[in-house]
Amino acid sequence: MKKVRKAVIPAAGLGTRVLPITKVMPKEMLPIVDKPAIQYIVEEAVHAGIEEILIITNRGKGLIEDHFDHAIELEQRLAATGKTAVLEQIRAITHLANITFIRQKETKGLGHAVSCARSFVGDEPFAVLYGDDVIIGDDPACGQLCRAYEQYGKGVVGIKEVTAEQITKYCSLQVSPLADRVFHVTDMIEKPQPEQIMSLYSILGRCVLPPQIFDILDKTPPGAGGEIQLTDAMMQLAKGEGMIGVDYTGKRYDMGNKLGIMQAACEVALKHPEIGEDFRAYLKELSATL
Repeated sequence: MKKVRKAVIPAAGLGTRVLPITKVMPKEMLPIVDKPAIQYIVEEAVHAGIEEILIITNRGKGLIEDHFDHAIELEQRLAATGKTAVLEQIRAITHLANITFIRQKETKGLGHAVSCARSFVGDEPFAVLYGDDVIIGDDPACGQLCRAYEQYGKGVVGIKEVTAEQITKYCSLQVSPLADRVFHVTDMIEKPQPEQIMSLYSILGRCVLPPQIFDILDKTPPGAGGEIQLTDAMMQLAKGEGMIGVDYTGKRYDMGNKLGIMQAACEVALKHPEIGEDFRAYLKELSATL
């Protein structure tokens, strides 16, 4: 079984749920303390052993490319003023991985975005890390899925159990237990009506797909919202050879949601080596006034 070496990060969404900030700022660049959300996602992929990353953007997302490029003037100023620790952090960003960018010229859905990666992926399996979802944990979620792909030889989806109210906004999976935190997935439906719910397990943020997904996407008609849904293509895989669902460990933050953004900032700040202790004291002081 081929090792999963490549990852695709779709980052072309308009971020309408967090307007007005996303009018000019890509939601993937929203800060979690002192790093943008997408840097956490790239670091997760790298820590999982991914060697090549494709980030799919669109018009107005140039800040993402700039972030992973050299900032010559800034680096020169930091070097001249002796701020070597910060300089090393800045330079390390540009060397995280071999990162390529491509534009999705029309926002036709996640399935269409992933299909733009066909020439990058070639005939290899690849991970998809959704640009909305930051997952922080000791064992990278992407790595958990990659190991499952290499063990079972089937497409893998990262899953979590959600509430009955939430499931109608996501997708619902037909699952059966296979091992600890691992499930066999045989069907799925995007944004189900209440009578269509198969389980409360949904795909949240990560998947590892075989290259044949591109042929399936080519034949996938627009689905929910009039967009080409990646879930509809994965449903064909699930109904055919089946897929694997991994209930990954780690804390997920929805960076396309205002509350999720604030939760990420707050919880990461509490563990931050520079400000964590002071921020905790501030929260205790603040809570006394609520």
